[in-house]
Amino acid sequence: MWTGEAMSNLIPTLSAQELAAIDAEIDHLPYRAAAAIDALKIVQAHRGWVSDDSLRAIAAHLQMSADELEGIATFYNLIYRRPVGEQVILLCNSISCWIKGCDKLQQHIREQLGVGIGETTADERFTLLPVTCLGACDKAPVMMVGEQLYENVSGEHVQELFGKPGQEET
Repeated sequence: MWTGEAMSNLIPTLSAQELAAIDAEIDHLPYRAAAAIDALKIVQAHRGWVSDDSLRAIAAHLQMSADELEGIATFYNLIYRRPVGEQVILLCNSISCWIKGCDKLQQHIREQLGVGIGETTADERFTLLPVTCLGACDKAPVMMVGEQLYENVSGEHVQELFGKPGQEET
C-alpha cells in the first residue's frame, strides 16, 4: 500500500487532466480501486501506453499496490505496457479467423509494413498485435486499425489500407 511521502512523490507524474478524469470515475464507484481499469485506459488514452512510472502513480492514487495494478493491467490485453505505434493493428487469431486465413493476413501485413506480431514499424506509425477475438466471427477474418474494425479482410484490403511495400503515403 502506498502512503504518505511515497504517494505524494508519485502522483505528480499524472497530469491534472488525467487525475481529474480518474477522480470522476472514482466518484461513482464504491471504492477507489474499482476504478483501476478505467484509470489505466485514461492514462493510455493520453500517453499511448502505460509506463511503469505511470502504473505506480495510478496505483498510489487508487490506494492500491503497484503489483495489484500490474496484475490487472497485464490481464487485459488492450492495456499496453510498452510503447506502441500511433495506430495499433489488432489481428484476430481466434478459431474463426484462423480458419478463414488470419495467418495469410499476417503475412500480407509483414510484406506491406515489414513487421511481425509484437513489432512496430520503423517510423513508429503501426504496431501489430494479436487479439483472441474481436466479436465478429461471422465476418472473419477481421482486424482493427485504431478504432476501426475491418471485416472479411483480404490481402487486397491490406494493400489498400497500407499501400504497396515501400510506398510512402501522401
